[in-house]
Amino acid sequence: MLSELTQTRHGTIRSGALRQRPWWRLALLSVWLLSLVLGVIGQAAAAGPHAGVIELDGIISPVTDRFLARSLEKAYEDGATVAIVELDTPGGLLDSTRNMVETIFASPIPVIVYVAPGGARAASAGTFITAAAHIAAMAPGTNIGAASPVSGSGEDIPDTLEKKIFQDTAAFMRSIAERRERPSEPLEATVLEARAYSAQEALDLGIIDLLAGSTTELLRLVDGRTVTVQTGTGERTVTLETSGLSQEAIGMGLFDTILSFIADPNVSFLLLSMGSLGILVEILNPGLFFPGITGVVALVLAFAGLGNLPVNWAAVALMLLAVALTIAEVNIAGFGVLGVGAIVSYILGGVLLFAHFGTPSPTLHDIHVDPWVLVVAFGLVVIIGGGLLVEMVDSRRRNKGDGIHHLVGVVGVSVTALDPDGTVHIQGEDWAAQAQDGKRIDNDQQVVVVAVEGLLLTVEHKP
Repeated sequence: MLSELTQTRHGTIRSGALRQRPWWRLALLSVWLLSLVLGVIGQAAAAGPHAGVIELDGIISPVTDRFLARSLEKAYEDGATVAIVELDTPGGLLDSTRNMVETIFASPIPVIVYVAPGGARAASAGTFITAAAHIAAMAPGTNIGAASPVSGSGEDIPDTLEKKIFQDTAAFMRSIAERRERPSEPLEATVLEARAYSAQEALDLGIIDLLAGSTTELLRLVDGRTVTVQTGTGERTVTLETSGLSQEAIGMGLFDTILSFIADPNVSFLLLSMGSLGILVEILNPGLFFPGITGVVALVLAFAGLGNLPVNWAAVALMLLAVALTIAEVNIAGFGVLGVGAIVSYILGGVLLFAHFGTPSPTLHDIHVDPWVLVVAFGLVVIIGGGLLVEMVDSRRRNKGDGIHHLVGVVGVSVTALDPDGTVHIQGEDWAAQAQDGKRIDNDQQVVVVAVEGLLLTVEHKP
């Protein structure tokens, strides 16, 4: 009976477990089906007629270039009727600007560049992008135009160089104006004369097609307009049907979002500084791993960000030189000269990181590290680095002042072969030394200090 009871009890337990498991399976299946249905619904909604909205805010760079190309491709694949590019930029790189203009020209769907919101601007590079659109629009309270470029030292550009650069860029602007049937003279003036216009002035001059207070109003105003788009088989005329059209925002992917963040001048400078510090700490304290790994990651991110900015690579070399000089200061006996050189190299590198001394760009606004970021970083370097240098110099002076009492009997390692003269490493410092009785001591041998005469140590091989 006990056996039967046990079997029955076990059977009941197993039956209960079997009765419970289908509920868990059903719940998981329901969640999966719901996610699938929502995904299909979302995809179907995106695949219907809609306006893809692309926000471009900040410096025109390879990041924005890639983002625009991918976004227009996505808008086309999702069945968007039109793409709206909300633009707010101070300018950027001319090469990226040319690529973005080519992307808009090659778009199989109409592209509306909309300078918005109120207070936004389409300066320098933004002027080219706006003019290249199938339809150019601005919100009230915005402006468009270029700023006068200067050389890296802040002086005016020599006349001959200025003419060559600006004439080439003005020709680029004329080609855009001719393609979109916009007045070339006021657009050329944004390059040759650094002219800038308010939204109403741009409309009056024919630089843009309309003013709109919102994207909804914009879609209503462009409804019924005819534009020509590029397709695989040639040009095609499209009549816009946009009134009341739904809008779908097209955001940056994770990779582009991270790249856009680290491509900020301040972030790139801080990453470069943190990476250099992490590598320095790891070299001076082998085996910690965390500073070294963090430093390598920070340096990789810094170089990825700097690759999308007009960086002065000589300044990057100066900042890395500061790390090398610091390591040398720690390992070479001296009086802080190398350490001072490290601080000076770091400061010069930070100041010159985005200084441009070559051919100026008519579309690039002033890019620099925020002065407050520089002041804080330089202050920390001077305070921490200076304090360490003072401590190191004082330590060396103390050691050299009472060396005969302090170093005799201390065990060290021969850095070079002593035959009889050479170098030994004692208590974290390198010293000039000679072998007692002229007996040769090979390098990397343990030695014992037996006497000190001035700054010269007399050592013997440790038994």
